[in-house]
Amino acid sequence: MKATLENTLEKNNIRPTAMRLLVLDTLNRQLNAVSISDIEADFDKVDRITLYRTLKTFEEHKLIHSIDDGTGIPKYALCEEGCECKPQDLHLHFHCSQCKRTYCLTELHIPDIRLPRKFVAEEINLVVRGLCDRCSA
Repeated sequence: MKATLENTLEKNNIRPTAMRLLVLDTLNRQLNAVSISDIEADFDKVDRITLYRTLKTFEEHKLIHSIDDGTGIPKYALCEEGCECKPQDLHLHFHCSQCKRTYCLTELHIPDIRLPRKFVAEEINLVVRGLCDRCSA
């Protein structure tokens, strides 16, 4: 497993360190997007600055993406294989108003949005709010 995690980091031009391997392992086990506090809770003791820098490195190298789900707390999730975080790679997110989980809906891509001339999109975020499958049952 460690070799697979190391390969994932190296493939994304990220030098494998102990902390990066631990954070990647934590993110691999998630079913939904998580906050820095959620990741931090997975460790007995962790330097929050190192954790933040690790997430920023992962984001800069397109290994993860951050999600603004409207809660004011960024959430993080692994990118799909081949994602470059360009507008055509982006997908919808779903935030459950009951359990407060945020999910990547990777099969639902954000539609092509044609902006007026000379408008340049730098970021696109589409979040659907409601009840997830667990909470609506």
